[in-house]
Amino acid sequence: MTRQSRFTAACAPWGDAFEGPIQAGGHYLPVLQHGETLYVSGQVPRVGSTVVVTGRVGSDTSLDQARTGAQISILRALALLARHLGSLDDLAQVLRVTVYVQCSDDFTQHSEVADAASDLLFDILGDAGRHTRTSVGVRQLPKNASVEIDLIAACNPPPPRLEMPGG
Repeated sequence: MTRQSRFTAACAPWGDAFEGPIQAGGHYLPVLQHGETLYVSGQVPRVGSTVVVTGRVGSDTSLDQARTGAQISILRALALLARHLGSLDDLAQVLRVTVYVQCSDDFTQHSEVADAASDLLFDILGDAGRHTRTSVGVRQLPKNASVEIDLIAACNPPPPRLEMPGG
């Protein structure tokens, strides 16, 4: 199976939720490429037009719900990368993932929420999905989302241009 086909299979439970537009809500880009480095703006667990995992983890939202939110958020980030690159098969490596968890004051399982996203990255991308990571608890997130994830990745360099003699 290719990365792209594993990604498609992982999206199947959510229907065609990642096929339509995934738009930025302001004056920023969802994906920015600088050289071979790709920066993906923060993604919340939005399916279609609805944020499906909301509230504070540890009081309003369970750990399992937050883990689902992390998986949806990472699928959205991968959908953006696939659109930008044409295929996830052109992704060289996920370099860094930051997971923000809107949580109660006594919640300490941020890394368990982030593990759901990291495991899914590895399942889809194999070794190219291994990354550095930070997970932090925050007081609020946009749209009352329980989780928001951003990431930095590297794409394969373009093939060298062949110069023809004399022109």
